[in-house]
Amino acid sequence: MEKSGLTGPQALGAFLRVKRENTSPERVGIPVISRRRTKGLRREEVAQMSAISTTWYTWLEQGRDITVSAQTLSGIACALQLTSAEREYLFLLAHKSDPLNEQVPAIEPTILATVNSVSQPCYLLDLTWQMLAWNPGAAALFTGWLDAEKAPNMMNFMFQHPLARQLVDNWEIRARRIVAELRADAVHYANDAVLNAFVQQMSDCSADFREFWSQQQVIVREGGERLFHHAEKGSIVYRQLSWQLTSNRALKMIMLIPEENSHE
Repeated sequence: MEKSGLTGPQALGAFLRVKRENTSPERVGIPVISRRRTKGLRREEVAQMSAISTTWYTWLEQGRDITVSAQTLSGIACALQLTSAEREYLFLLAHKSDPLNEQVPAIEPTILATVNSVSQPCYLLDLTWQMLAWNPGAAALFTGWLDAEKAPNMMNFMFQHPLARQLVDNWEIRARRIVAELRADAVHYANDAVLNAFVQQMSDCSADFREFWSQQQVIVREGGERLFHHAEKGSIVYRQLSWQLTSNRALKMIMLIPEENSHE
């Protein structure tokens, strides 16, 4: 781990020490029988609750440059009852991925309802690009697909529905890009059974997807100009805005804002 004022072993040790000293025994269920020199927890108490040796935990607080596993950090975070923000900060200091981030969070109903509060085409995608919600603007843009599918999936649409190659301008470029975006998202949920099954299903059903996936391209999802060739409205140019929720990185909200020169 690097050594600097904001990250690395010294910063990690300082953070752990302060959190330990400010966590009372009563808060974590340790009865106080005799007088203690400090109000916080002892190092041996944190070590015991974290299932590691006192020496190992002491080395962490001292800022020694030792290798610490994600499981160990998770145990310490639970022992100190860190908040979600504190837990994230702990793992960032240690340059580790939090195992809890591999669990796909539940979807809040209010998030689904937000889509219909947008006047322009807007839709919500989950980790496997399932369309969870869409507003009338999106339904009009994707007419012939959204109005015919019971459980529409954007990735399936792009690779398996004949309308996609007619509607989406520069289909191959867009298709390659969304596969690279899927791979970038997938690394955060590498052990998710649903996601792994979805990738396998797409690979089995689409030779194009299988080829693009094998190329190991990784890019983050971002907005930009999107051109659609609509059967009724003609060519429509949108500026795409992509939002990823801080509370649930598995969800993506897509908004399509018409450009001034769009022929709607």
